[in-house]
Amino acid sequence: DLQICQHRAPTCCTKKMEESYQAAVRRERTQSIQALNFELKYMIVGHITAFQEAFESLLRFAENRTSSLFETAYRPMAKEAAEPVKELFTDISLYILGAETTVESAVLRFFDSLFPLVYSRLINPGITDLSEDYTECLRLTRQDINPFGHYSKSMVTELSKSLWASRLLSQALSLGIEVINTTEHAAVSKECSRALVKMQYCPHCQGLTLIRPCVGYCLNVMRGCLASMSELDVQWREFISTLEYLANEMGASQGLEAALAGIWSSINEAILHAQLNGPQLSATVDKVCGQPKQQEGNLSSASIVPVKEVTETQTFVMAHTSLNSKRREFISYMKRSRTFYASIAERLCDGDLVMRDSSTCWNGEDVV
Repeated sequence: DLQICQHRAPTCCTKKMEESYQAAVRRERTQSIQALNFELKYMIVGHITAFQEAFESLLRFAENRTSSLFETAYRPMAKEAAEPVKELFTDISLYILGAETTVESAVLRFFDSLFPLVYSRLINPGITDLSEDYTECLRLTRQDINPFGHYSKSMVTELSKSLWASRLLSQALSLGIEVINTTEHAAVSKECSRALVKMQYCPHCQGLTLIRPCVGYCLNVMRGCLASMSELDVQWREFISTLEYLANEMGASQGLEAALAGIWSSINEAILHAQLNGPQLSATVDKVCGQPKQQEGNLSSASIVPVKEVTETQTFVMAHTSLNSKRREFISYMKRSRTFYASIAERLCDGDLVMRDSSTCWNGEDVV
């Protein structure tokens, strides 16, 4: 009553054993593909972690630099500016990780929060009553009177240009993991499991436990079993090319690193611009929001202090170098995996599964 291992000679197999063999080949096929996938998945997961660590390091450096700007040059508002600064860098980090947000909304929200502080602490330091309504009016007025000139828009442009590739690379790597996980758990068809039993276990029914499949026979069976997986070949090659393109975009002219390192400078220029145009801004704000309470006496606006570049460059250079070398190493590995799905049958038929350098092997029907 054998269904798969039918043979002219006497046999030591039963139908129940054939069923056990089918369960075994399904399990073995999943394990073999998992073993092949392991190195590839390990590299991608490792790179996601390394990329995020290097990126977080750059982000922390840029955030510390921006906080130092307020503490050294704009002390009157440093304490209140700490929260908007933190929010800005959190939003940038979330954007990179694929959150539903934009660089523009993060930057403009930051400048909305910054304007009431600049106006009340630097341009009109005599203001005592900064009520919620008045603060909100200043926030909304920022969008109309554009106190920071072109600097806020320039910062949006600069960051958007350099962060989009990082965001897409992060999403693409997660997609790569998803594809690999899906192929690992692809169902084995009935025809495939029967063909694998015939190839690997039918010789056992004749007592031939040491005979292994012929190479050509193994390739035919595996290619048939993995036809749907090998169809991924074209898309996988395109995916690798896209990863390469995104990594090169990230590395181009130190775009990402330069943009993050330059945030403090853009904010500084924006505040200086607002201070220089203080009288015109005050006149417009008074018309729109009314006049707030002032302290007695004539207080001059805070003097403009040109800020010196904060020296933390060593940390930055290390993070930048780390990100660049990880990027190069990763892309070089991924390029070697271009043919991963095209050559999966060959790799499964390599090693212990088939008989190599021997005159006898199993061809599915007999020993040849």
